[in-house]
Amino acid sequence: MVTPKTWEEIFVAKSKRISIGTWAFAIGPYEKSPIPFPEVVEKLHTLGFDGLELGGFGVHPNPDRLTTKEQRAEVREMLESRGMGFSGLAADLWSEKLITAPDAKSYMATFRKNLRFCNDLGIDVIRVDTTEDPGVLGQVGDEPLQPTIVNYDDALKRVRDTWRQCAQEAADVGIRVVWEFEPGFAFNKPSDIFRILDGVNHDNFMVMYDTCHANMVGKYGARQPGERETLPGGAKELAQKLKGKIGRLHLIDSDGELHDNHTSTHPPFGEGELDFDDLMPVIVDAGCPDDWWTIDLCFWPDAWVATEKCKKFIDQLVVKYA
Repeated sequence: MVTPKTWEEIFVAKSKRISIGTWAFAIGPYEKSPIPFPEVVEKLHTLGFDGLELGGFGVHPNPDRLTTKEQRAEVREMLESRGMGFSGLAADLWSEKLITAPDAKSYMATFRKNLRFCNDLGIDVIRVDTTEDPGVLGQVGDEPLQPTIVNYDDALKRVRDTWRQCAQEAADVGIRVVWEFEPGFAFNKPSDIFRILDGVNHDNFMVMYDTCHANMVGKYGARQPGERETLPGGAKELAQKLKGKIGRLHLIDSDGELHDNHTSTHPPFGEGELDFDDLMPVIVDAGCPDDWWTIDLCFWPDAWVATEKCKKFIDQLVVKYA
């Protein structure tokens, strides 16, 4: 690890651990030429990151590419030998239909496969989402109708029951389940978030609060089926309402726009509209059960270059607000 030289660096090193999602270097603009995982690890180590949040798909380590415990142990050693760790796993569940499939058998099998992968790599947080477009719950703006529309209550019950089972099985092996709500997937209204939380009703199930998604959901009501629902206080109010329910924090700016009319854009800090001096005290007060703060540059065209700038910015947030 890079040796801290200033009092601010020492403070950061002691108060929060900083990671970044590796998907930023493997999908979107990097899909045809992903940054090799060892190169990602080495650069993050050089920049003073404490770890990374693993996008478990594509060419980066995932349960389908690393099928043996020996292979997984090598990846774990790659990080631990540098004093780094995994802040979480973004599991590849997108081939599954959480809402429209006839039952949850296939989804649960894939979830369990990723749970075992987490165990082997020493990862104690697994990210999930609803896997299907918000249009499965009804018309989204002027977008074409989805071929399958599901009754809201039936969809809610399916998600609620499946994720309660996920939360319990993950709890049995010491892994926390966090749901990343966002414009790109079903149940993306503020009230949906609380219906899911109340329905799952499990101590091991929490939300991932991504500042960019929170802005698009809370302030803009992006890609919501039916009547649009927003909050007067936007992302800030949503953080206040989620106090005690946030299980993982992703920090990045938001410009109020969508990437490919699907999900939130994730511009680097200072290139969007979020006022972090206003937002961070509320986020900190909302609480989180671990000490990881994660940068998310998903789909950003020059994420590899922007990483260093974002690391410096988040270090200053730690100094001011951690």
